[in-house]
Amino acid sequence: MNKHQSGKHVNQGYYKSFQPNPINKIWHLDNMEVIQLLSRADRHLGRLDMYSEYVNIDLFIRMHIAKEATQSSKIEGTQTNMEEAFLSKDEILAENRDDWEEVQNYISAMNEAVKLLHRLPFSSRLIKQTHKILLKGVRGEHKLPGEFRSSQNWIGGATLNDAVFIPPVHTSIDDLMSDLEKFANDELNPLPDLIKIALIHYQFETIHPFLDGNGRVGRLLITIYLVSKGALKQPILYLSDFFEKNRQLYYDNLMLARTQNNLNQWLKFFLTGVIETAKKGVSTFDGILQLQKNLEKKLKTLGNRSLNAQKVVNYLYTQPVINVEKVESIIEKSYVTAYKLINDLEKLAILKELSGTQRNKVYVFKDYLDLFKG
Repeated sequence: MNKHQSGKHVNQGYYKSFQPNPINKIWHLDNMEVIQLLSRADRHLGRLDMYSEYVNIDLFIRMHIAKEATQSSKIEGTQTNMEEAFLSKDEILAENRDDWEEVQNYISAMNEAVKLLHRLPFSSRLIKQTHKILLKGVRGEHKLPGEFRSSQNWIGGATLNDAVFIPPVHTSIDDLMSDLEKFANDELNPLPDLIKIALIHYQFETIHPFLDGNGRVGRLLITIYLVSKGALKQPILYLSDFFEKNRQLYYDNLMLARTQNNLNQWLKFFLTGVIETAKKGVSTFDGILQLQKNLEKKLKTLGNRSLNAQKVVNYLYTQPVINVEKVESIIEKSYVTAYKLINDLEKLAILKELSGTQRNKVYVFKDYLDLFKG
């Protein structure tokens, strides 16, 4: 990695764009710090992946994706919290609906991308389809959803003249993305999966192939790639929370790789993110298992109402925000019975009233949500 040349600036008249070098080549991993971090990252990723065998992982994936969606969108300036991600559109204040729509699109894009892996390789086609879902009906919908850009874009600054970084010209995108795709699928290239996706993410963000949504797509690709290679059985590793909490370092390390050819610093940052995120994921799953045990004891105190209460709690693990009408449909009992059950769950501190209104009250499974917020 020490001999890597990231690319060069190319004069485009009144500005200079950055033209990255291809990444589909033979790489030599020769930094001991990176190798040690890689060993730790693989170990922690393996522990996290183990939960997909021993825990009903489908119950929790939507929570992870919702957290990833809110954190990834927050990096782009979108402000939707996890509770709001689970509300319906008509329960969201009108001024917050654009942000809410972007988070919903992110959730849909991740789910669809994982499904597409069953019939598509990790490819430009898959990336474009993911981007199309991400921008559907939201603020970037006029910026060529699902299509690589056909004009120059830039990062930071109001214009090309004061931009922090200017990606390559649009005429080179097809070749650069083809190179990235070949690198991702080159089984003869002996690089470990975590190093490959770190390089793919760096190169993708450098190419910046879309007019909008590059950051969100680039972060989605990390999880999608690891699932495609079997490093994860299920999409349960999400780095947006780490990137959001270390936002300036994230940008600085990407720029350091471009301007000073320092890929090792980027790799160390990325692998540190994998380690911290995987450890936090394991801790979250342990917390969920403990919460389930505690709730079993609490629900037994409800006597003959415990069966209906358990049905509601089972639903809350996949949709942690609920109202009385939904409880009514879950337990197939009257509105009055549903309302009494909500009161019981409030007294047991399982549900907490969220809306603050007298009518159309909304309740949240707070202890469960809090496990994902840490």
